[in-house]
Amino acid sequence: MIVEDTYKEVSGNGEGLYKEKGSKFIAHAFSVYSEEDVKSELEHLKKRYHDARHHCYAYMIGSDKSVFRANDDGEPSGTAGKPILNQILSREVTNVCVVVIRYFGGTKLGVSGLITAYKTAAREALDEAEVVEKTIDKVFALHFDYPLMNDVMRIMKEENLEQLNSKFELDCYFEIQIRKSEADRIFEKFQNLYGLNIKYLETR
Repeated sequence: MIVEDTYKEVSGNGEGLYKEKGSKFIAHAFSVYSEEDVKSELEHLKKRYHDARHHCYAYMIGSDKSVFRANDDGEPSGTAGKPILNQILSREVTNVCVVVIRYFGGTKLGVSGLITAYKTAAREALDEAEVVEKTIDKVFALHFDYPLMNDVMRIMKEENLEQLNSKFELDCYFEIQIRKSEADRIFEKFQNLYGLNIKYLETR
């Protein structure tokens, strides 16, 4: 069985511009890791483009793409947020938000005109942002006594793992991050060390 353990996200920002019948659509694509990130970036853009008619957006968050939303911000339903979200989906990226700011030019574009405008501006911004591939990792906590140190470090070296959040006091504690597809095999290696306690913490 193949474990899906990679995802794509944008690195840095991208901008796009689309003009139609006097209306201007300015798009910004940027990384977000929480709905709080979306909120603060949106506030920043609303201040920057305070005289614009609409600030429409869509975002997708999480390696499993489980958190997403599209917002038309006063445009006819389905003409702004959804076309932006569809561009995010077609790029297969996550942890991204695309905001398209519209300055109204005085002429109505109609439903199909709006969809084209928001879609094109969003696509341009996403095309300009660099896309990077990330791995889905599982995080484990290791707890053991000092005599086990050599055995633990041998596995760490063999598997090219890094210590995270280390605490060496009366006994030893640190966390490790393992690529999802390798996690079960490496977990078993540590579990076979008598006296070592390994515990799953989270997937990130």
